Amino acid sequence: MKFKALIGTSILAMTVATPAFAQDAAEEVERDAFGGEIVVTAQRQSERLQDVPIAVSAFSTEALEAQQIKTPSDLQLTLPNVTFTKTNFTGASFTIRGIGDLCVGTTCDSATAIHLNGDPLFSTRLFETEFYDLERIEVLRGPQGTLFGRNATSGVVNVITAKPKLGKFEAAAEAEYGNYDSMKGKAMVNIPLGDTMAFRVAGIYLNRDGYTKNSFLDTRIDDRDLYSVRGSLRWEPSPDTTIDLLASYFREKDKRTRIQKQLCQRDPTGILGCLNSRLDNSPFNGNATFTAALTSREFLAIRGIPQAFALGSLYGPDVYANTTIPSDPRTVNTAYTPEYFTSELTLQGQIEHNFGPVSLQVSGQYQKVKLDASQDYNSNVGNRALYATGLATLQAAANGALGAAFTPYFRPVAAAIIPNGPAGQLCVSQAEETGYGSFGGNKICSDQSLQFDRSNQYNSSWSVESILSSDLDGPFNFLVGGIYADYHLTENSYYVNAFPIDYLTGVLGAFTAATNPPAAGGPLPPSFLATPFFRNNTDDLKITSYGLFGEAYFEFSDRLKLTAGLRYNNDKKSVTARSTLASFLAPHGGTGSVFDSPFVGSFDADPGTPGNQIIQARTVKFNKLTGRAVLDFKITDDNLIYASYSRGYKSGGINPPLQPIFAVPESFKPEQVDAFEIGSKNSFGNGALQLNLTAFYYKYKDLQLSKIVARTAVNDNVSADIYGFEAEAIVRPDPDVVVNLGFSYLHSKVTDDKFTSNPRDFGGGRADAVIIKDITNAANCAVGSRTGNAVGVNAFVNGVQQVINGGFVPGVQAGAGLRPTTVFPSDGGIASTGAFSICSVMEAAAAGAFAAAGLTPANFGGIEYFSAGVPVNIKGNQLPQAPNYKFSAGIQYTAHLGGNDMTLVPRVDLAYTGESYGSIFNGNVNKIKGYAQVNAQLQFNGPDDKWYVKGFIQNVFDANSVTGLYITDQSSGNYTNIFTLEPRRYGIAAGVKF
Repeated sequence: MKFKALIGTSILAMTVATPAFAQDAAEEVERDAFGGEIVVTAQRQSERLQDVPIAVSAFSTEALEAQQIKTPSDLQLTLPNVTFTKTNFTGASFTIRGIGDLCVGTTCDSATAIHLNGDPLFSTRLFETEFYDLERIEVLRGPQGTLFGRNATSGVVNVITAKPKLGKFEAAAEAEYGNYDSMKGKAMVNIPLGDTMAFRVAGIYLNRDGYTKNSFLDTRIDDRDLYSVRGSLRWEPSPDTTIDLLASYFREKDKRTRIQKQLCQRDPTGILGCLNSRLDNSPFNGNATFTAALTSREFLAIRGIPQAFALGSLYGPDVYANTTIPSDPRTVNTAYTPEYFTSELTLQGQIEHNFGPVSLQVSGQYQKVKLDASQDYNSNVGNRALYATGLATLQAAANGALGAAFTPYFRPVAAAIIPNGPAGQLCVSQAEETGYGSFGGNKICSDQSLQFDRSNQYNSSWSVESILSSDLDGPFNFLVGGIYADYHLTENSYYVNAFPIDYLTGVLGAFTAATNPPAAGGPLPPSFLATPFFRNNTDDLKITSYGLFGEAYFEFSDRLKLTAGLRYNNDKKSVTARSTLASFLAPHGGTGSVFDSPFVGSFDADPGTPGNQIIQARTVKFNKLTGRAVLDFKITDDNLIYASYSRGYKSGGINPPLQPIFAVPESFKPEQVDAFEIGSKNSFGNGALQLNLTAFYYKYKDLQLSKIVARTAVNDNVSADIYGFEAEAIVRPDPDVVVNLGFSYLHSKVTDDKFTSNPRDFGGGRADAVIIKDITNAANCAVGSRTGNAVGVNAFVNGVQQVINGGFVPGVQAGAGLRPTTVFPSDGGIASTGAFSICSVMEAAAAGAFAAAGLTPANFGGIEYFSAGVPVNIKGNQLPQAPNYKFSAGIQYTAHLGGNDMTLVPRVDLAYTGESYGSIFNGNVNKIKGYAQVNAQLQFNGPDDKWYVKGFIQNVFDANSVTGLYITDQSSGNYTNIFTLEPRRYGIAAGVKF
C-alpha cells in the first residue's frame, strides 16, 4: 500500500478560478473532469478523499470563498448534521450528529476537537477571526477515538494553513467594503529563500460598525475590530526531510456582544421571573433576583434591620415593571456599553523525515490565550426611582440619624456608592480581582442603576506528538504514535455586578459589624460584605493528558482492506476554585485582597470538607482504552463501500463550588460513545456525479449536560441513542456548471430513566407542589405532597409563613410579612402554586422541626422537600442542538469571456436547518425554529486569474435566525439568552494575485 503525499483542495474551487496548487501538483494529481482530486489527512496520512472510509468534508480556501464560508458559523450552512452556536460564557458549541459542547465549565473538554495543522488546540479563539490563507479545512464527522489529539466524541475540525512554496515568489491581496461600514483586507506574500527554504506571511484586518442598535444611548454595539497575522517557514534540507515552523497572533478589541437578546414570558408573581410556555419580548420580573430579595423589606425585617433601608418589596412593583423590550432582535436598551478583548499567540513546529519504508513526524505547539468580555447582564434599564426611600435612609444614617455610634459604619458606604447624595450618580463595583470593588475605589458611576457581567480567562498550553508510519510494498502497513499535552489556566472568573449588590453588601455589612453581639466581642470595625459582586473563580487549573495510539492496515486484495486501531488515554485534572458573594466581612480601608480580611475565617469555600477552607481543591483522573475497526471494499476505482465501529471518549471533570450550597455531584463522568457506521463513496460519469452516503448509529453513555444551579453551571450525565443518515453530492452536467447538494436526517433521544429538575419549572409540572423563592438568596426550591394533596401542601406552606412571620425560627425576627401561596397565570405552563419563603425553614418544617406549631409531615399527608426542584424524567427527550433535518444546495456557472481569458461566475447557495431544542427538557418554550439562509455572489476573473472583482450578499432575506439558547439562573430571573446568525451583509471586493 502506498500513500502519496498530495496537496489537497476542494473540487468546488476548481470552477471559481485556477488555483495556485494546480501547476505545482500537476505531475502528481491525476486530472479529472472537475480539475483535480480532493486530498485530505483525515487518517493522519495524505489520501484521496474518496478513498478514506470516514465521513469527512473538505474545503480549500477557494471553496470557502466561493460558498462565502467566512467564519466557523458559516460552516454549518453546508455540512450535513453540523450546527454551530455561540454559548453563554464567551464559548461556542460545534455540534456534529447531535453531540456538541453541552458541558459548561473550565474542566470540560470539547466534544469537537479543534486542530491546527493536525495539532490539538485548547480554549482556542481560532474561530473568532475570519478564515484567511488556508490550504483547506477538514471536518470529520463521528468519534475519532484512535488518531486525533485528546480524543473527540463528535468529530474533528482540522484547519490546515497554506504552507510556504519553495523556489517561487507569490503574493495576493484583497480589499473589501460592505454595509455596516465594513472594511476588510487580506494579504499574503510567499518569498523563496534559496532553493530549499521559503517564508510565507499572511494576515487579515477587519473593522466594521455594530450590528445592534442601542436605543437608550443612541449608539451601535456588536462591532468588530480585529487583526490576525501568521508567518510560516519551510525548510527542506534534503529530499527526505521537511521542517515547518509557524507563528500566528490574533487580537480583537471592540464592543462585540456575547449574547444577542434576552427573551421572557414575564411572571407577574416574581417567584420565577419568567414562565414556562413561550419566549416573549418582555422583561423578566426583577423581584425574582438576588438583588431584589436581599434589599427587600421582607428580608430586612427577618434580619431586624429597619425597613426604611429597603429598595423595594417583593410584593410591590419591580424595577422592570414598566419597561419594554424592542421586538427587533438587533435593537436593545442598555445603559452599559459592552467590552470585548481577546488575543491568542500560537507557535508550531513540525519535522518529517522519510527513512524509506517508514517515515517519522514529530510536531509540537505552544498557545497563550487571553479573553476578557463584559456586557449588560439584564439587557434593560431599570427604574431607579424605586430606590429613593432606601437611598435617602442610607444618607441619613451616614449623617447620624441612627446615632453617633452608627455614623462611622454608614459614612464609608454612602461615600462609596452615592458620593453625591441620593439623587446623584449611583456607583457600581468594577469586576476586579482584589474584591474591594466600590469600597476600595474601584467603581463605575452612572445616572442609572448599572448591572453587568464579566468573563475573563488566561491560559497557556503546549503539546508534542510523534507519529511513525510505514509505506511498505506488502499487504501490511501500520501507524503508531503518542501525544503529551499540558494545559495551565491561571485565571478564569465570571462576575456579576449590580448597584443593588453594592448597596446590600454595604448596608448589611455595616449592620453586621455594628451590632456584633457582646458575647462575640462586641462591635467590629466598619466593614462591608465581600465580595460586593458575584464571582465564580477558578484560581488555577492544570490538565495533563497523554495518549498512545496505533493502527494496522491489512490489504486482503487490491480492493479489500481492514483497518484496526487502539488508543490508551490518560487525563489528570487539578483545580482550585471558589465562589463568593457577600460571603464575609472585610473592613473598609483595607489594601491588597479582601481575602486578607481578619474575618475571612467565617468563609468556607469547601463545605464538604471539615473546617473552613479559603479555596476548594479537587483532583480527578481518568483513563480509557478506545479504538476502531473499519472494513472497506472498492467495487471499482471510483466506488467504495465501508463499515466501521469506533469508540469515542471525552474525559470527565469537576463541578465548581456552589453558592448557596445544593446537593450536586462533585464531579461528572467521562463520556463514551460506541459508533457504528456504514458508508459509500462514489464517482460516476468520469466525475460528472460524486455521491457520498453515510448511515450511523450511536450508543451514547454518560453524555455530559449542563444547567445553571445556584448561579453556577453544574454538569451531569445522561445516556442516549442517536442514529441518522447523510448524503452529499456534486453534480457537473457541464464543465462550466457545478451543483452541490447535501441532506441529513438525525434522530436522538435519552434512553434511560433520568430524573432531574427543570430550571424553568421547579414544581416539575405537579399541581400538588409549591415553588418557593428563597428571600435570603433568591434560589428556588419546592415542596410537594406524598399523597398528591395540593390543598394540604398549600396549607403547610402558609403555616410555615406564619412561623416565619411570627419570629419562631431561630435567628429570624418577626414581621417579615410573607404572604400565602399564589397561583401562576393560566398560560404560564406552571401547574404548581408559589410563595416567597425561606427554603431552609421549609426543609426543617417538612422534617418535623416545628411540630410544636402543628407543622408536621403527618398532619399534612407527608410533605416532601426538594432543594433543587421537583425532578422530572427526561427519558425519550431529544438532545439539544440536534435538528432532525438539514438541507443545502448550491449552483454556480462559469461564463467564459474575451476568448476564454476572463470568466464571470455567478453563484447561489441555500441552506435550511430544521427545528431543534435548546434544552434537554424540550417543550415549546425551548424550541428553536427551523431557518433558511440564502447567499449569492458574482465574481469577474481577469486573464489567468491575476485579478478579480466580486459582489456578494449573505443572508439575502435578512433572517434573524436563532442558533442556540441558554436558560439563566433562578436568582437572575430565569430569562433566556439567545444567539443568532449574523444579519444581511453585502458588499464588493477586489483582489490581485502575482
